Formats: sequence, structure tokens, C-alpha cells
Amino acid sequence: MPATFVVVPLWQGSVSSRAMSHADGAEAIRGDLPNSSTVMVEVPVEAGESLGTGVQRYSTLLRVHERTTAALSHLPDWALTIGGDCSASLASVAHASARAAGDLAVLWLDAHPDLNTPAASPSGGFGGMTLRAITGEGADGLALGPETRVPPERLVLGGIRAIDDEESRFIEAHDVTALTVEDLSDPSLVIAALEATGASQVFIHIDLDVLDPAELAGLSYPMPFGIGVAELVALVRAVAARFPLAGAAIAGFAPASPQSADDDLPTILRLIGALTSGGATPR
Repeated sequence: MPATFVVVPLWQGSVSSRAMSHADGAEAIRGDLPNSSTVMVEVPVEAGESLGTGVQRYSTLLRVHERTTAALSHLPDWALTIGGDCSASLASVAHASARAAGDLAVLWLDAHPDLNTPAASPSGGFGGMTLRAITGEGADGLALGPETRVPPERLVLGGIRAIDDEESRFIEAHDVTALTVEDLSDPSLVIAALEATGASQVFIHIDLDVLDPAELAGLSYPMPFGIGVAELVALVRAVAARFPLAGAAIAGFAPASPQSADDDLPTILRLIGALTSGGATPR
């Protein structure tokens, strides 16, 4: 079956000065998706409170996570989640992990590893904690449980080039595979790293800041020396051809204006096409 698009215009996980533009980005992408296979998750307008968790806007993030989980639970097949910031991927990975019965690797394509904890995070932004929460560590309600968490040995990071101290410690302590931007230009290296996890199904997360800023203007955290669009599309198509996808996500689109969004959308639609090129996981 084709993917269902789950649009989550979540901005509360970002601490960028352009955080709220993530909601605009999700809405812009939604305009080019088929209505019949698109599900919207309502995101509250209020920022939310940390409630002593060390996570900024925790109360709203928790509510959106619960709503996204509920929306995903009704889907007959796999989902391509459209954020919003990276926080939207948490429920999506849980859904994919449950579908794969734990037989899941996560390919995290991002300029940042997003492996901080509430205690160690320099900013308190949950977007920078999302992958750590996927491994099962994080604030109550925002960390996956033993049935759906993805262990560190099933993670493959790609294109990271801004790493905090705690993230570096975690990567080294757990021997997490981290591939450079140059490595991503050779899909065989990425496929080999995913094969080495032992998992037979894959979730692909794309934070658009894995791209070089020259390729896409609508980035809240532009980082130089990223991958090119053509190389990223080729990589995603190769992975989707080799592995059944249990799910996928695109995050981090933060256009400065409607015109800027229009300029960037063809690039994003190419990535959506690549993600949906290989089909879903078998039932």
C-alpha cells in the first residue's frame, strides 16, 4: 500500500528564533500532498510549560506526541510523517518499531545527532533530544518504552556535523555508527552500515539541515558543508530499494516566507518521491 502522510506542524521542540516557521513549513508541504491519503495532527497554539522536566514546552510536546500516536494507530500501513521539528519523529519511530516487531534500524540523516538528555541539553529543546528518547532515555511520556525503543546498535547517523559533549560521549560509549557527509555520497556504505545492524527493516528520518544551505533556504539551523540534493535523493532511493521501509519522516522545514516556501518545495517533493519509491514493509 502507498504511504499515508501524517502532517504534524509541531514547532515547540525547536529553540531556534525561527521555531514557529516549522509549523508554516509543514503546512506548505501539506498543500502539495493528496488529501485522500493525508492525516493532520492538531498542534496547540500555546508554547507549553516545562513542568520541571528540563524540556522546554514539555506539556505541549507531550500532548502532541499523544495525538500523533493516536493518529498513527488508525493507519492500515506505513506512514511518512511531515514535521514540524524533529520531535514529530518520536511517535513515528514507535509506530514503525511496533509494525516491525522490533526488527528496525533507524537511519538518522541530520546535521545534529539529537542525542542529548534533559539534564545535559544546553538548550532544553526537545528536538535535540529526540533520538535519545527513541533509544528509551528521556522525560516521562517522551521516551519510548521497552516494546518500541530502538537500541543504540540499531542506529546509523548520517551527515552529523554539530555535536554536543553528551552526544559525543553517547556515540563513543555505544559505538554508534556515524557516517560523514562524504560517506553519504556512496549509498553502498550506508547500506552496509544498515545491514551491519542486523535489522531487516528501516526507518529513515531526514532533517532537512542535513542538506547544504545552498540547496535549501528554509532551514532554522543551516549548517555548511552538507550533502547535495541529488546525492541525498540517490541515497534515499537506494536504501528504499534495498530495505522495506517501516516508516519515514521529513523535518526541519522553516521557510522565511510563502515565496521562500514555494522555491524550496520542489526539492522537498523530490525527497518525498524518493522515500515512497520503494513501497512499504510486508504485512
